[in-house]
Amino acid sequence: MEPVKQSELIERAKILTEALPYISRFRGKTIVIKYGGNAMNDAAVIKTIMQDVATLKIVGVNPVLVHGGGPEINTLLKRLNIASRFENGLRVTDGAAMEVVQMALNKLNKNITATLCTLGVKAIGLCGQDNGLIGVEKFSDDSGTDYGYVGKIRNINSDILREIAERDYIPVIATIGADGEGKPYNVNADTAAGAIGGALRAEKLLYLTDVDGVRENESDPSSLIAEISVSELRAMTQDGRIRGGMVPKALSCIDAIACGVKNVLIVNGTIPHSILLELFTDTGVGTMVVPD
Repeated sequence: MEPVKQSELIERAKILTEALPYISRFRGKTIVIKYGGNAMNDAAVIKTIMQDVATLKIVGVNPVLVHGGGPEINTLLKRLNIASRFENGLRVTDGAAMEVVQMALNKLNKNITATLCTLGVKAIGLCGQDNGLIGVEKFSDDSGTDYGYVGKIRNINSDILREIAERDYIPVIATIGADGEGKPYNVNADTAAGAIGGALRAEKLLYLTDVDGVRENESDPSSLIAEISVSELRAMTQDGRIRGGMVPKALSCIDAIACGVKNVLIVNGTIPHSILLELFTDTGVGTMVVPD
C-alpha cells in the first residue's frame, strides 16, 4: 500500500476544519431529508446517501429520512401488467395500484432501515399509517381528475417522531397515509416531507433529486439559482418556468417554510455525498429556498 502524500493529509484536515462550525451549528437540530426518484437508482450513490445520513446522526444531528419509491413502484406495476399514469405531477392510484404502492414502499423502507443499521446507527422503519403518523383525506383539485387513492395530508403526528429521536433512532418514513377509517392512501413524498419538516419545525429540509436545483431555464444547467425566496419560487410555478413533477416539490418548499422550516434545499442526490457537501461546506451544491 502506497503511503498517503502529506499534501493529501493536509487537504483532508482542511475539509474537517471547514466542517466543524457547521457540525456545531446543526448539533441537536432536526434535518428532514427526502430521498427518492432517480437518486435511488445507482447503488454507489445510494451507499453515499446512507453514509451521509449515518454521519449526521453520529455527529449529533437528528436526521429524519422520508422516502418515496417511484422507480420501484413503476417496475412492480409493469411486472404485474397494471397501467400507470400521472396527472399534474401526481400518480393516479386505483385499488390495484395502491396495493402495489404498499408492497413496493414497505419493502424499500425495510431495506433502507437495515442498511442504516449496518453503519453504526439505530434506525426504525415507519409508514404514515403507523399510529396516525400521516393523517389524510382523499385528494382533489380544480382539474376534476379523480386521482383514486391519493391522499391530501390533514395532520402529522410529530410526537411519535420526537419520541423516536429522543431514543437515538433515525426515523425512516414511507409515505403512505391513512384516513379516519384507516384506509391507506398514496401520498406524494415531496409533499409529505414538507409537512413533516413543518410539523417538526426542522432546521432544514433537503430534497434529494436528480437535478442540480431550481433553474431559471430548466434546460440550461448554467441558469441554476443558488438562493431563491418563497415569493420568487411561487412566481416561477405560476408562470410555468417550473412544471411537471417539480411543481409539488416547489409547493411543498413553500408550505414547509410557512409551517416553520427555516429553509429548504433542493440538492442533486446523484452527486456522491451531496448531503455532507451541502450542509458542511462553505459553498453548498444546490438551491436554497428562504423566507421572504
